[in-house]
Amino acid sequence: MIELTKIEEYISSGQLYKAIESLENNIKEEPERAEWHFLCGKVHWRLGHRREAITEYEHAAQLDPASPAVEALSLTREIMDFFNPDQFNP
Repeated sequence: MIELTKIEEYISSGQLYKAIESLENNIKEEPERAEWHFLCGKVHWRLGHRREAITEYEHAAQLDPASPAVEALSLTREIMDFFNPDQFNP
């Protein structure tokens, strides 16, 4: 398992795919730890993987209703509801 500090180092240095790989390995080892799912969702969001981010946030929120993933999920849904492709210039 990769330590949280190492994963945070990957994220802060822009090694996002390495962070996701580490988080996915940690999730396999500790699937009930909400923190791994929340961080994985954050990294997916930064990469533009909206569906994967929402899935991870939902999973974290189910595991821990006090997780910051609950707020992230709420904000994500607001952003997705605001998105309107009809307002883009052709």
